[in-house]
Amino acid sequence: MRRSRMAYLPFVFPLLAVAEISAFLTVAHLIGAGWAFLLLAAITLTGFSLLRREGIRGWRAFQQAAASARPPGTEVTNSLVGLGGALLLALPGFVTGVVGLLLLLPPGRGLARRGVERFASRRLGGGVTGDLFGPRKVRVRVDDPTVVDSSVVDGDTPAQRQPAAAIEGEIVR
Repeated sequence: MRRSRMAYLPFVFPLLAVAEISAFLTVAHLIGAGWAFLLLAAITLTGFSLLRREGIRGWRAFQQAAASARPPGTEVTNSLVGLGGALLLALPGFVTGVVGLLLLLPPGRGLARRGVERFASRRLGGGVTGDLFGPRKVRVRVDDPTVVDSSVVDGDTPAQRQPAAAIEGEIVR
């Protein structure tokens, strides 16, 4: 019997609360309780301001992609990851703040964006994700790359013979 990932949420939230309390107590022990509260408030306020900025930036990128008739998927996923990072930064807590900061920085944002795109392609299928993200590059692994020259024969005379259509792609060894 396969369990849904949503079934684990009742266990995740209490563990997150324990991790946040432990992180706060550790920071409070290192720098003092007053400074820990001030740092937590600064992180939360920064998250709220980044929420607004990321939302506006994402909407503008989506509009530009739609106006130039490009698939808006990359802009949408980049905005979703940025909004998720800003939301985690806005939540009061040091653990969520660090995860949110990682999602806002370029290496973490790129990894998360590719993960969201892979998740969308698995859940939605190739046709929808092709419309959303544009055509995908396909790499074909071939052990013995043999090229066969052939013709399609429609009639009996050589004048009616057509060359076979070429398939272009990247062969990876």
